[in-house]
Amino acid sequence: MHFELTQIPLVKALLKNRWPQLLIWIVMLVGFLFAILSGFFGTPVGNRNFGIVFVWIAWWAVLILVAVPVFGRGWCAVCPIPLPGEWLQRGAIMNPPRNKPRWYNLRWPNRLRNIWLQNLTFTLVALFSSVILTTPKVTAIVLAAMIFLAIGLSMVFERRTFCRYICPVSGFIGLYAQAAPLELRVKDKQVCMTCKDKPCYNGSPAGYGCPWDVFPGGLTKNTYCGLCMECLRTCPYENIAINARPFSADLEKPSARMDEAFKAFIMLGAAMIYAGVFLGPWGSLKLAAYSVGSIAWFEYTAAFLAFIFGLLPALFLGAVWVGGKLTQATSALKKSFTAFATSLVPLGLMFWVAFSLSFVLTNAVYIFSTLSDPFGWGWNLFGTGALSWQPILTNLLVPLQTLVLVGGLLWTASTARKASLEVQISAVPVIAFSTAATIAMLGLLL
Repeated sequence: MHFELTQIPLVKALLKNRWPQLLIWIVMLVGFLFAILSGFFGTPVGNRNFGIVFVWIAWWAVLILVAVPVFGRGWCAVCPIPLPGEWLQRGAIMNPPRNKPRWYNLRWPNRLRNIWLQNLTFTLVALFSSVILTTPKVTAIVLAAMIFLAIGLSMVFERRTFCRYICPVSGFIGLYAQAAPLELRVKDKQVCMTCKDKPCYNGSPAGYGCPWDVFPGGLTKNTYCGLCMECLRTCPYENIAINARPFSADLEKPSARMDEAFKAFIMLGAAMIYAGVFLGPWGSLKLAAYSVGSIAWFEYTAAFLAFIFGLLPALFLGAVWVGGKLTQATSALKKSFTAFATSLVPLGLMFWVAFSLSFVLTNAVYIFSTLSDPFGWGWNLFGTGALSWQPILTNLLVPLQTLVLVGGLLWTASTARKASLEVQISAVPVIAFSTAATIAMLGLLL
């Protein structure tokens, strides 16, 4: 059951108007640049630095606990990282340019038109996360590198190449946006087929062509739509709709892509490793993750990669194979593997929610103290600079995490059963794999 939100006149007017989005963009861009400046010039103490606290605690909490589960790609609609490059690429900020795009405007190579590079960039960030999340200067370098890389790619390639193929956060959001109860779709595909100029993709005086290189008429899932609303502005037939829908509607039809399947393993495994490193009692593990360049760190890296790219996929493949033997299935193992990997999306999302609850509730008080003293220079702008650390809602944390993880397991079991109908293979071994992973995550958190 779907409900079209854009049939509400006020909602449609707000989404088509460029000013609300621009104002949010400016606020986000100012905050992003301020985080970089505080990383370079503020205190090196992470829990007293604006860059660390507002990127890895405040922004992360909003992203994981609200934005992705509810709005899917909603963050991408207001993300400041691609803005400077996109404005330079277009030669305009608000109104569509009358001339052709500037710079080289090359098409991204066909062999790289997948999310393998996003898988790689997320893995690299994850390997260095212990340092990135605690060292202000390193956070500033990473954020600055992302914005300069986005500018450089915009000068060479068309549209939002960085967002679509490189950005580690975009890959993360795109995977879990499939589970969100919000979507952009066309109302009538026949209208798109008969439309000659395709302004939603190519642009028109009313707006830009899709920055994400997506033709809305062929859109079937949220993974690659950045909700920029340009197609809503350019469609001359009012054929674009923003719909509220049931959770995980995109997961009804399993994916057949190996890059998307491995994204699910990367995200699932990274959540488990993060729980062990940041929340676990193992001092040697924490030290290895923090000691970048040491022998211990290389051992940690080897174990990290082996777990995510070796052990988890191998165990899952074994579960799929056993499921095939139980039903004497004729489906190809590769097809069954990628189809069932789709069922790990809700499990992975709930793993990240459960981990983030610990991380955020433990450190949320730093948000208020950092507001008063963003650079750690002894300011007290709002009278909260001297707040002492104390965790929040600790008595509710364990029940909340347990509820989230059990809910994720049930959600995954339901999704796996639907995938089993697609490939005619028993879902029981895959559900057993997911149950074992959930028990392991509970042990790491609790």
